[in-house]
Amino acid sequence: MSQTMLKVSGRKVAYGGIQAVKGVNFEVQQGELVSLIGANGAGKTTTLKAVTGTQPVAAGDIEYLGKPIKGQGPWDLVRQGLVMVPEGRGTFTRMTITENLQMGAFVRDDDEIEADIDKVFAIFPRLKERRAQLAGTMSGGEQQMLAMGRALMARPKVLLLDEPSMGLSPIMVDKIFEVVADIHSRGTTVLLVEQNASRALGLANRGYVMDSGEITMGGEAKALLSDPRVRAAYLGE
Repeated sequence: MSQTMLKVSGRKVAYGGIQAVKGVNFEVQQGELVSLIGANGAGKTTTLKAVTGTQPVAAGDIEYLGKPIKGQGPWDLVRQGLVMVPEGRGTFTRMTITENLQMGAFVRDDDEIEADIDKVFAIFPRLKERRAQLAGTMSGGEQQMLAMGRALMARPKVLLLDEPSMGLSPIMVDKIFEVVADIHSRGTTVLLVEQNASRALGLANRGYVMDSGEITMGGEAKALLSDPRVRAAYLGE
């Protein structure tokens, strides 16, 4: 029986008097790729921020590996293997690619960091070609690759990806989704937040649909992808 890696129960988040997330419930099992889809402003990013301790919550519980993590900071969670690639990438623009990857391993104290950098370069050959380049001089797609590579340096047990395809060219979108599939195939559990419902559900084992701060649907990804309500709302059919 697979282990529940992440479980969110009754999670509520408010900005002032506005309730942005309204009692959200979902879970991610070991080895799964789960997609959380929804329109811009649905509350997806806020939900991830609440999970990773970067957004205060009004109510609800979060369990990671069967234990409550409420009140823990993101640095504590990274040490435990819960790692997020934020929307907007968040690279260290005045550092080189190699230095950014080294920063991804800041919680580690072992002698395999350089070997893991080589593994990241194998996944992202373009980063290897430009390893001495400053991150701030790279394209958006290249910075997205770097942000994902940096997260992998922490050796995540659960990788949270927030809108990894946002603002990228179609060719780069294809590359990013290819890499997400590859990371998952290597055994990493993934929670993917995406507006691109078709691509996200096409990769996923299961999915959830979020609308106006609530989870409105959930189930097997293939079933959601063929559901006429999802297709009408998110695929323009």
